[in-house]
Amino acid sequence: MKNMKVNNGILEIGGVSVTDLAEKCGTPLFVYDEAELDEKMMTFQKSFQSDIFQTQVIYASKAFTCKAMLTKLNGYGFGLDVVSGGELYLARESGFPMAEIYFHGNNKLPEELRMALELGCGTVIVDNLMECEELISLSKEMKKSVKVIIRVNPGITAHTHKYIITGDLDSKFGVTIHKETMILDMIKKCQENKYTVFQGFHVHIGSQIFDLAAFDAAIEVMVTYLKSMKEKHGVETKILDIGGGFGVRYTNEDEPREIQEVCQRIVKKCESELKKNQLTIEKLMIEPGRSMVAESGCTLYTVGYQKETPNKSYIFIDGGMTDNIRVALYQAKYDCDLANKMDAPKDKLYSVAGKCCESGDILVEGYPLPEAEMNDLLVMYSTGAYGYSMSNNYNRIGKPAVIFAKDGNARLVLKRETYKDQLRFESDEEVIV
Repeated sequence: MKNMKVNNGILEIGGVSVTDLAEKCGTPLFVYDEAELDEKMMTFQKSFQSDIFQTQVIYASKAFTCKAMLTKLNGYGFGLDVVSGGELYLARESGFPMAEIYFHGNNKLPEELRMALELGCGTVIVDNLMECEELISLSKEMKKSVKVIIRVNPGITAHTHKYIITGDLDSKFGVTIHKETMILDMIKKCQENKYTVFQGFHVHIGSQIFDLAAFDAAIEVMVTYLKSMKEKHGVETKILDIGGGFGVRYTNEDEPREIQEVCQRIVKKCESELKKNQLTIEKLMIEPGRSMVAESGCTLYTVGYQKETPNKSYIFIDGGMTDNIRVALYQAKYDCDLANKMDAPKDKLYSVAGKCCESGDILVEGYPLPEAEMNDLLVMYSTGAYGYSMSNNYNRIGKPAVIFAKDGNARLVLKRETYKDQLRFESDEEVIV
C-alpha cells in the first residue's frame, strides 16, 4: 500500500495509526487507503482511452461494494457490473445511474430480470438462450426497453486457478463461439423484439491473470469472430467487452503489470486487430474489480492465544475464514506483519490460524514474524477484493467493519455486524402452510 508508513514501529495507513483504528473500531477491521483507491481509479480512467472508438471502464462490484464505494465510482464516470438483485438494489439506493448498470450472471432469476427492467437497468449481459428468451418475454410484457450484450466463450484458457478460469469452452458462463446457430438465434430474437437492442459481445477469460498475451489472444479471436459474423451473417457489432481479470500483487511472488500498461495494451491490440480486419466498433469496455481495490485494502486482526505443536508455532487471530475465505477456496497466499512491531526482527515462523471450528481455517503458513504476544495487531495485506464481499456468518461470527482512511482521517463506511443484527432473520415460527 503506497501511503503506508511506520511511526515508532507502528503502522499507519492513510496517515492513521492502526492502534488508533483498532481502539476506536475493534477488530477484525478492513481498512482501505482511500488515496490509493482514488489513484487507481484515476489511472484506469486516464489510461483506457482511444482515438478510434469510445471506451468505458465498468467496475465489477462483486469485488467490494458499499454506498461510499459506488459514490466514488460514479464520480469517476465508471459503469457498474452487477450480478444479482441485491447488487442492483444497492446501486439504486446509492443513486448510481441505472443507464450505466450492466447486469451479469449465468442464472438471473425472472424476478431479478423483472427488477432490472423496472429500475431501468441499461444493459443486460445475456448468458444463454433460455435467459435471452425470458428477457424478451418480460420486456414485451412490461413494455420496457433494454440493451443486450451476449456473453460468449472464446476458448482462451488463462493460466490461473481452475475455479477462476471462465473463458474455456466448458465454463458455466456464456455460450461457446462454436455454437454459431444458437448465438445467431439469440441475436435474431433480440432484433425482432422492439424492446431489446442487441449491442455486441462480452468475454471474460479468468481472474488474476499476469500474462498479457492471454488478452492479446482473446482480442484476436474475438475480432476475427466479429468479422465472420459480419461477412457471413450481416451482424454488426457496436460493443466489445473484453472483461477483466487483471492480476494484482498478494505476495512478492506475484509480478502484476501496471494498470497503465494493461489498459494501453488492450486498447492498442484492439485498434490494430480492427484495422487489420477492416472493422470498426463504437465502444470497447473492460471490467476491472480486483485490480481496482485489492491492493488498496488490508485487514487488521488482534492476536489471541498461541500454541506450539511438534512442527508448528500457531498464533490465533480474532477473524479467519469468515472474513477471508479465499485461502480455503483458492489456496490464496498473503503477506502479513505485526502492525505494532514493524521495526522488530522477524525471527520466528508462525502459522496464522483463525477462530473458526475448521481445521482448514489457516490464513498463512510458516510466515516470518517478530515474537508475538497477546493483543498484538496483525495486518494482512491486499485483502481489499473478495474479503468483505465473501464474508460470512459461519459459527455465528459477525461481519467486520470497514474503514476508509485518508490524510490522517478515517471514516466508517460499513458498520460491524452485531449478535443482535444476526437475529433479525429469526421467525416467530408462524405457520405458512
